[in-house]
Amino acid sequence: MAVPKILLYYVFAPIPDPAAMRLWQRELCERLGLRGRIIVSPHGINGTVGGDVDACKRYVRRLREYPAFRDVDMKWSDGTALDEDGFSTDFPRLSVKVRDEIVSFGAPDELRVDEHGVVGGGEHLDPESLHELVERRPDAVFFDGRNAVEAEIGRFRGAVVPHTGTTHDFVAELESGKYDELKDRPVITYCTGGVRCEVLSALMVSRGFREVYQLDGGIVRYGERYGNDGLWEGSLTVFDGRESIDFAPAPKVLGRCHRCGGPTPRLQNCGDPACRERLVTCEACGAHPIRCEAHADELEA
Repeated sequence: MAVPKILLYYVFAPIPDPAAMRLWQRELCERLGLRGRIIVSPHGINGTVGGDVDACKRYVRRLREYPAFRDVDMKWSDGTALDEDGFSTDFPRLSVKVRDEIVSFGAPDELRVDEHGVVGGGEHLDPESLHELVERRPDAVFFDGRNAVEAEIGRFRGAVVPHTGTTHDFVAELESGKYDELKDRPVITYCTGGVRCEVLSALMVSRGFREVYQLDGGIVRYGERYGNDGLWEGSLTVFDGRESIDFAPAPKVLGRCHRCGGPTPRLQNCGDPACRERLVTCEACGAHPIRCEAHADELEA
């Protein structure tokens, strides 16, 4: 019986020919019947793909044949289903693109990468080391490296959540002075799988934050280790058809529906086809047309 799986991964390493890497990745995924999104840049690769478990295993083996990707930290999770053609229903298509950055902070010229990864980033902490730091340093603060709407349904207890709509907003947020009081405190950055914090922590260090850490493997690795019994609360936003995942049954519900205010961990895209904003929306309210604030007038019309 076919078993659907989803892979989430990234590697920061110099890529001499991103265009050739894109062609290899597209051909490989098409041959294996995988769908998802892969970004290649001169700084590395960032991907999330899904399909049959055997196809995913073959993909991992081939990816690791490339020397720079040998030690890739591959995060596995359960997919929803496979369609009648064997493709993952969690992704509408396969997209493989070359961009200036594998995470779009809008600062490609700032990022330095060598064969060991990002140069000048925060110190990596595994989940156990994170707990040790928090116990040893009560002044430590969590700093959310995701878009603000993601934090509405799940975040670390007491975390600072910057006012960001896209990743591009982080540079302006850091330079606004809002977080200067954190520059002499231990700051633990975190994000879904770790890729955004690789860059964010380096941007923070270069802007005067003196003690910056990053959660190794992101929320995914932490949730696998502690479930609902650690410092994480709520559900985790993901960027595929599942919308969000939980690490254990009955997680705390943090989200509040943007329309009725009821508790929900559910996210839904704005009803305007040209809009990419996601809204916390309960199932009942989501059964009707919804619009973000920018497109609310269109709904009324």
